Amino acid sequence: MIEHFETKLNEVTELHKKIQIQLSDSTISPDMRVKLSKKFSSLEQVLECKEDIEKCEQELLDSKHLLTESSDQELLELARQDIEKLSKNLEKLYNNLKKLLIPKDVDDEKNAIIEIRAGTGGDEAALFSMVLMKMYQKYAELKKWKFEIMSFSETNIGGCKEAIISFTGTDVFSQLKYESGVHRVQRVPQTETQGRIHTSAATIAVLPMIEEVDIQIEPKDLRIDTFRSQGAGGQHVNTTDSAVRITHIPTNVVASCQEEKSQHKNKAKAMKMLASRLYEKTKTENEEKIANKRKSMVGSGDRSEKIRSYNYPQGRVTDHRINLTLYKLEDIISGIALDEVIEPLLAADLEAKIKSL
Repeated sequence: MIEHFETKLNEVTELHKKIQIQLSDSTISPDMRVKLSKKFSSLEQVLECKEDIEKCEQELLDSKHLLTESSDQELLELARQDIEKLSKNLEKLYNNLKKLLIPKDVDDEKNAIIEIRAGTGGDEAALFSMVLMKMYQKYAELKKWKFEIMSFSETNIGGCKEAIISFTGTDVFSQLKYESGVHRVQRVPQTETQGRIHTSAATIAVLPMIEEVDIQIEPKDLRIDTFRSQGAGGQHVNTTDSAVRITHIPTNVVASCQEEKSQHKNKAKAMKMLASRLYEKTKTENEEKIANKRKSMVGSGDRSEKIRSYNYPQGRVTDHRINLTLYKLEDIISGIALDEVIEPLLAADLEAKIKSL
């Protein structure tokens, strides 16, 4: 066993024993039992991998010993083949152990809220924002996730000023979290008569969807205002003060919703948005306090950072964080090939974390 793993593995072994004792306690709450069981399962994977490595190392040692002791050419050839096979397997096991030892993002298993806003570029930026909105909705359908529009503001030519959508399913946040940032588009706008290519942008923010147990919000810290829904017409406008705006007074974080006809439903959606924004704010502030925090090669997720370009004339999508270029623009914006961008981002971040171990 490589020496610099030993301390970490000893910690895992001790924690595994401790949780095993806790799980035998019949008085613990169901919620706590679920959390402990998940942690116990992940620790077991580490210990099983450790056992596989020790077994492989012993087999490799035996094969090398045979290579020095035997004079039978057939046995020697078999030993050489075993050594090559075992060495490759050992390398894979060590890589797997590294992955298992990396601390998991506590939010990875959470659902997510995506906030899409038109940036520079006027009407063209809003039209591109609508393209991104549909891309994520189609991607969710392919993943068999559910999505719900929590807030939506449309332009009079069918663009999207702002959209806030919740996505629920398996490991949603872990798949979408690297979408945060500025998405730039280069194309000829519908309104352009001379065929000139314009550059515009949309901003994406991906927040983990927060449950009540994750963050405590005091009612006394909230100011709740109601107002009449506004929009381009139709279902987005009504004649009663059903829209709700909630302000968290200590932080001045605001969330509003006007999608539902019911004030009660709008308030519930606005509270979900507010909780996620407060959670993200707190998490970001805590991370910034850690001076030696690892800077991931895929970026901080800062929504002011340009992360991706969509070039329509060349049918090209480029993710600037990992220098990935794919000539599959139509498949990506239709959601079909979005995984071909997301999976390399996940792999790049994992590689950076492994290096930092």
